[in-house]
Amino acid sequence: MTHSGDDAQTGLPASLEAAWGLRERPAKGPRPGLSLDRIVDAAVALAAAEGLGAVSMGRVAKELGVATMSLYRYVAAKDELYVLMLDAAVGPPPPAPAPEAGWRQALAGWARAHRGALRRNSWVLRIPISGPPATPNSVAWWEQGLCALEGTKLDEGAKISVILLVSGFVRNEVLLLTEIGEAVASSGTGPEEVMRRYERTLKRLADPARYPAVARMLSAGVFTGADEPDFDFEFGLGTVLDGVDVLIARRSGERGG
Repeated sequence: MTHSGDDAQTGLPASLEAAWGLRERPAKGPRPGLSLDRIVDAAVALAAAEGLGAVSMGRVAKELGVATMSLYRYVAAKDELYVLMLDAAVGPPPPAPAPEAGWRQALAGWARAHRGALRRNSWVLRIPISGPPATPNSVAWWEQGLCALEGTKLDEGAKISVILLVSGFVRNEVLLLTEIGEAVASSGTGPEEVMRRYERTLKRLADPARYPAVARMLSAGVFTGADEPDFDFEFGLGTVLDGVDVLIARRSGERGG
């Protein structure tokens, strides 16, 4: 990520400092009305319509009807624009649950909200991860996740590890759903038919004598069952939180001892 010359205080480029309100955004220029917010909004709309690959400084400038070089007064490089796009698209977390809610309910709600934000803007999963959260909304998501664990006896290092575990699970699940959805769409058939074809193919290929566990799974009709759409996510999230529950109990016992 490109940094400005006078960013010693935060280590952030000028565009991200502007997002935090730490410096004034350029107000005057050859094109009245152009602003960092307009640039980010145009880039987000372009990514939502055509995918992240369509976003370039030149293409965004074209959408805004300005010269490409005019964008560089507001954002120094495309990777900075990506970070700002991610922050704008995902937005802030929803209101925190009531204080009496336990850590599990709070963290499960946080994970579901995070999943929803990513599914509404699945193109953000194509943005390369260039560092830890450094924008207002991304830090607000971290804050809410960490606050969900306030009542536990986990130390701060364990808390952030739990947040990374849960957010990684959420991100991977949404990415998997997105890629499966893209594959189904490109096949020209519905998801049920795709899974039926896969099941038939696997039954022909997987000799029960060599792959007995796979054969049992196929016989159970797992691929063509009528599971709820969110079953796999809820199953995975519950299993992850069960593990966190064990960790919290263990740490509480250690400290109690």
